[in-house]
Amino acid sequence: MYGLGVRRTDLIKSATFSEMTGSNVFLKLECLQKTGSFKIRGALHKISRMDDDSKKLGVIAASAGNHAQAVAYASSILSVDSIIVMPKNASPSKILATKSYGAKVILQGQNYDEAAEFVKEYATKENRIEIPAFNDPEIIIGQGTVGLEIIEDLQDVDEVYVPVGGGGLICGIAIAIKATNPKVKVIGVESSAFPTMKESLSQKKITKVSNGHTIADGISIKTPGLLTFNLVRKYVDDIVLVDDTSIVKTMFLLMERAKIVAEAAGAISLAYLLDKPVRTSKDKRQVSVISGGNVDMYLLGQIVSKGLMQTGRLLKIFIDLPDKPGALKKIVDEISKANINIVEVEHDRLSSNVFPGTAGVYLSLELENKEKSTTLMRLFKNEKINFSIVK
Repeated sequence: MYGLGVRRTDLIKSATFSEMTGSNVFLKLECLQKTGSFKIRGALHKISRMDDDSKKLGVIAASAGNHAQAVAYASSILSVDSIIVMPKNASPSKILATKSYGAKVILQGQNYDEAAEFVKEYATKENRIEIPAFNDPEIIIGQGTVGLEIIEDLQDVDEVYVPVGGGGLICGIAIAIKATNPKVKVIGVESSAFPTMKESLSQKKITKVSNGHTIADGISIKTPGLLTFNLVRKYVDDIVLVDDTSIVKTMFLLMERAKIVAEAAGAISLAYLLDKPVRTSKDKRQVSVISGGNVDMYLLGQIVSKGLMQTGRLLKIFIDLPDKPGALKKIVDEISKANINIVEVEHDRLSSNVFPGTAGVYLSLELENKEKSTTLMRLFKNEKINFSIVK
């Protein structure tokens, strides 16, 4: 499989995140895998094991992005015709990447589950072989090579944190690791907007979650598969949840401190380690699987801005000023006293909250840290400047 295109990805220790958590944090960089995520492992393993007659029929798969690219790429190098069904709201960059690998793309449904339902009908009608995203033994075996690499590179690992959507990745990793060392804890991390596996485990049966919203679209699964559900019950130690605020901050920190670009679903396992209140032993060795790096460029720009705001280094304020010459200069002088940089200025005279004879001014400010923000707020209050912070 490695010779066909799968890379053995690096497992690196992060001094920054180790210090932040009080333990030894290692990153398994599947974001640097071919096609940008771990998905190629399962797709290539599944398609390569098909017999020649099945390959001639062609394959079809449903995906929001990463599985799509993996199936398309695996099919291209194995000379198999492929059709990928993606939700209508799939990232344009992921659609383009999938097409670039030679697949035909059909946009169908508003989410992964609706696209997957269409695939089942299409596969039966057109006599194509469906390549499931997660609920398949061959897919799970392929994803399990991530676990084998982790245990080979870090034999004394204590805990492995894995993003969970449908469960194929964590099942493969857990089976591989537990077979070698049952004492290693394997913990899944889901979005709090789609706690599919956690709810199902709690109810002790497959449970469908209601519609949620998260930037981690790669793990926005409403219903787990029967196979992955049963394997998670048997091999996985716990499932925990993380919200979008923590994911955004982690994506930002990965870029700034580790120079690693991760998509939201790929960063969620590290987000839990950075966010959880209970600190662990400094000797504990924890692996965070950074499962993918296919982030939309428009979203990436928002992540940088939101990350700067969360860490107190970008502040947006609204100031109500008399619409007279020199009014804004007074504000700028106070900002200058605090040695703060003005990034953007926007005047507003037309909004309903701006009274006649006044002008609203939005200021985006670049700061060193939250302490600088506190200093500026104190200066504004001393000068009786009417302001509010824009969230």
